[in-house]
Amino acid sequence: MNNEFFSALDALEKEKGIPKEYMLEKVEAALLTAYKKDNNGLSNVRIAIDPEKGKVKMYSELTVVEKVTDPQTEISLEDALEKSKRAKLGNILDVEIKPKNFGRITAQTAKMIIIQGIREAERGMMIKEYEDKKEDIVSAVVRMIDPVTGNAVLELGKNQATLVKSEQISTDNLHVGDHIKVYICEVKKESKGPIVILSRTHPGLVKRMFELEVPEIQDGTVIIHSIAREAGSRTKISVYSRDENVDPIGACIGVRGMRKDNITRELSGEKIDIIKYSEDPEEFIKAALAPANVLAVRVGEDKSCKVIVSPDQLSLAIGKEGQNARLAVKLTGYKIDIKSSEFME
Repeated sequence: MNNEFFSALDALEKEKGIPKEYMLEKVEAALLTAYKKDNNGLSNVRIAIDPEKGKVKMYSELTVVEKVTDPQTEISLEDALEKSKRAKLGNILDVEIKPKNFGRITAQTAKMIIIQGIREAERGMMIKEYEDKKEDIVSAVVRMIDPVTGNAVLELGKNQATLVKSEQISTDNLHVGDHIKVYICEVKKESKGPIVILSRTHPGLVKRMFELEVPEIQDGTVIIHSIAREAGSRTKISVYSRDENVDPIGACIGVRGMRKDNITRELSGEKIDIIKYSEDPEEFIKAALAPANVLAVRVGEDKSCKVIVSPDQLSLAIGKEGQNARLAVKLTGYKIDIKSSEFME
């Protein structure tokens, strides 16, 4: 143990926020454990660490007796008086010991504790940083792509996290060095360290991107009511304005469609339908089924409804593989039954 070790603790406290006292307690406990392990569990020892002098000493706590029967735990009164004039029978006397390899054990243990402390601090900082950013988006750089799983290792500031293949947009074609935006779904505290769950398929990614791209959403003039998304293919987003002079759809699209186009590019070409939310369920459902033209909406009980469209609009209302209707259901929260007018009385 030397001054470099204590200097390292000072730096650790300053840079990582780990108190020196905490680290010294860890070092002391580790040294005691190491000594006991090498001495058949002998426990009458204590460690004294002096940061000011940069020294670590070990003492054996011996009971002062008339006749020694166990030299590992006892010391004769005669020998005790040579070490301390105040020694008396029954007293506990600290006698410095210098076990073999103690210096080597001390250095190795201290190094191990520092490494462990750095890892704990980094885990703690990472947990705090990303818990604060939970349900938000961050910019990341692709550092590695697993050729077998397709998982991408991303650099997020000073940390790294994995974007698994299932959370990537199907149209993503990621390469090392790409700058992308990801949504932080969750931060899990695992024994090996925190795991940040990232996603590019979560509807929250689209929501946050519109909040960043559209000033009227940032200032609370335009409100996002709901989002329905099938990542890589299509998203429907409903919005409304708290200012009658502000068009919520126009605000989200932007001049010449620039705001919407910026988001579409980030989402690897995903189509985005922006519709106006209405408190009138019939109007909302009609808008949600765009681009199909709806003739009528009949709202029933338990948030169900029947939608009537002309024959030429039926396939458009349902969408390819039912996608348009499926997204409208998610967006409105209504069960939607679409019928052609030719079969209606």
